Amino acid sequence: MAKRQLLKTINRVAILNAIKAHGAIARTDIAIYTHLSPATVTSLTAELIRDGLIYEKQAGISRGGRRPILLALNAEGAVVVGIKLAENDATLALTDLNAHIIKQHTIRLDERDPESTSQQLARGVDGLLAKAGARRSRLLGVGVGLAGMIDSQAGICRVSPHNGWREVPFSQLLEDQLDCIVYLDNNVNALTLVEQLYGAGQHVPNFLVITVGHGIGLGIVANGQVVRGANGGAGEFGHTVVDPSGFECTCGNHGCLETFVADAWLVRRAQIRGLDVDSALALTVQAQNGDARAVEVFAQAGEVLGCGMANLVNLFNPALIVISGEGVRAGDLLFGPMKAAMQRHMFAQLAEDLEVCIEPLTDETWARGAAGLVLERIFSLPALD
Repeated sequence: MAKRQLLKTINRVAILNAIKAHGAIARTDIAIYTHLSPATVTSLTAELIRDGLIYEKQAGISRGGRRPILLALNAEGAVVVGIKLAENDATLALTDLNAHIIKQHTIRLDERDPESTSQQLARGVDGLLAKAGARRSRLLGVGVGLAGMIDSQAGICRVSPHNGWREVPFSQLLEDQLDCIVYLDNNVNALTLVEQLYGAGQHVPNFLVITVGHGIGLGIVANGQVVRGANGGAGEFGHTVVDPSGFECTCGNHGCLETFVADAWLVRRAQIRGLDVDSALALTVQAQNGDARAVEVFAQAGEVLGCGMANLVNLFNPALIVISGEGVRAGDLLFGPMKAAMQRHMFAQLAEDLEVCIEPLTDETWARGAAGLVLERIFSLPALD
């Protein structure tokens, strides 16, 4: 009985995935794409219609006989919640099945121990559903993204330096509060999933996502799969060492890439040059106003970032690199030198078809990425007949 229920669940997901991938589609074509029998497709699509997840959209083109009825995804038939968990606050986004944000809000975290945080987030989720007028029964799950080394399979935060957490089973803590499934992952991996499902990474089997701002993060998609590493620590691009004799990083090593490119380190290097700035935004304004010292800080950061990215290209041979994060505010001040350094240090053949896409990023985007942790599970299982 349990096995039959599992197969049914997997096959429902496969049908949803086929409809998402191909748009409005006939039942006969669903059977072809999923390798499910027509009887299984007919039975399960009827259930999905009753559950409000798909609907009969219109009649398709006749292939010699009655015109087939096309099925489409009802993006508003269910909702998920994504949470960007930061140091002192959390941004929550309620999305539909297409990852479109329906409602969002940010809550202040008064206490940061795991138990208290789970309680505050649970209240935040309830408040978000109430604001949107969404029934709890429509909630498929909650995704949480945070910085650090995350065991996404076990739902355990192994290390999160910003929160001071170690070996925290946070998925279970929040599930106990919400009584629904919770997925936990590194925030850059979460962002990468949304790019893969709905963004520039759709239909791109090999691409990278690099975030620049408070830290330097990396999401890796290889052969269509997000690479997380043995312990959830893959993608610590910011802690690759570029100058062993450089500044001591917060991780304990010296000369990490972050010490050249991350916001706090840009400010520190600017202050060493005699600039009176206390934020990366202020430094950006100084550079845009023509201050040579500020321009030099960004030029050095761009050079180091470009060299690091060239190494990534030579290692992974991606077709696409998406750059995002708060640091994109610097524009060509950072990315001009970065692109020049990349061109100098990449293998020429690997650079020929490489696309680099620069996107702005907000807290809401991070939260939408966390919602992708749930959506990925909905749209990624194979079919079994």
